[in-house]
Amino acid sequence: MSRGACPCGSGSSYDGCCGRLHRGLGAAATAEELMRSRYTAFATGDAAYLLATWHPATRPGSLDLDATVRWTGLEVLATEAGGPADRRGVVEFRASFVEDGRARSLHEVSRFRRDAEGWQYVRGKATWS
Repeated sequence: MSRGACPCGSGSSYDGCCGRLHRGLGAAATAEELMRSRYTAFATGDAAYLLATWHPATRPGSLDLDATVRWTGLEVLATEAGGPADRRGVVEFRASFVEDGRARSLHEVSRFRRDAEGWQYVRGKATWS
């Protein structure tokens, strides 16, 4: 994926938004930016990026993405801290997807931590519908 709108819903192109992060051409400045780039990694099937941005304390040994799931939209519901000068942040979001021809959604409150290497996903509390 290189052209067109970014799946994260920012209104920017993929190349100018999450694509640059996926290619290692910068780091997320905020917890929300990292969360959006991780959503886009799910949408584009980039398991390596997801693992690389997962905090080592909670990162799984591997990640198998279901290629039959089609991610269709992201809505950021709330953020708490997570700015460029913060060390911790929380992002609440709803992600829409289609699985087995059925529209579904994931509602998650995700926790992030920033260290010298940048923002990382720590864990989330999710509900599926």
